[in-house]
Amino acid sequence: MTTGDPFSRSTLFERAVRRILRPLVRALIAQGVSAPALYRIVKQTYVEVAVDDLGEDATDSRVNVVTGVHRRDVKEFRARDKNESTETQRKVSILLTVVGRWLSDPAFSENDQPRVLPRFATDGPSFETLVQSVSRDIRPRTVLDELTRQGIAALEEDQVRLLSEGLVGSADTDQKLHFFAHNLADHMQAGVENLLSDTPQYLERAVFYNHLEAASVSDLEATARQLSQDSLRQLNTLAAGKQAGDKAKPSATHRFRFGVFFYREDEDADTKGSSTDDDR
Repeated sequence: MTTGDPFSRSTLFERAVRRILRPLVRALIAQGVSAPALYRIVKQTYVEVAVDDLGEDATDSRVNVVTGVHRRDVKEFRARDKNESTETQRKVSILLTVVGRWLSDPAFSENDQPRVLPRFATDGPSFETLVQSVSRDIRPRTVLDELTRQGIAALEEDQVRLLSEGLVGSADTDQKLHFFAHNLADHMQAGVENLLSDTPQYLERAVFYNHLEAASVSDLEATARQLSQDSLRQLNTLAAGKQAGDKAKPSATHRFRFGVFFYREDEDADTKGSSTDDDR
């Protein structure tokens, strides 16, 4: 892949890939995934992507030529059952929808803030009616137990309070992995589409500075958290309204994901990240 020219496109791309892989390799090592195990995952993913991209032309031989994966492995990977368990995804979807509606529906929020809801009520909104407005296939007690277990909501004298607008609680590794996969994959997909397109299609921007004291970065991080919560809450309300009007239409087949992040490190210490950005 690398050529003798340090500024060739292939060399620059390899450097970019190595930078992207560094935090992922940290996670792989922490999870006990060895390099040979990763290579097998990479080969399988090469085959899956090639099959999707080639469509009707995706013969084993063609996939072998495009990916460099041995035909024996191509055949094995393609024969595997692609059906994966959706239990975690279903649980995350229900919790996400409940919290999203709690934040956006005027029946359960006020001035863009979630109301403290009675657990039960004979008249007016309650936590029970909130869950039932999302799905009648799951008991409100089950949702409440899950939200309280993860520290997202609290039950106080039959009143339910939303404590966190995030859905990844420290108590649930499965959900952490779900968001780790989906958030990073969509961010990466947006970046790849922008890289491969002559005209960038997707929003992908960042602010980065160095030569700052730790206290200054902490102040900036606090501001970033507040700004991100405000923007996420506003977009959640807007998206919920549009979904209510769109979901019954046959053309309502699109989805989106919008996210923000903040990363900090001490460049003079033994850091966990990769090489530093240019001076700003």
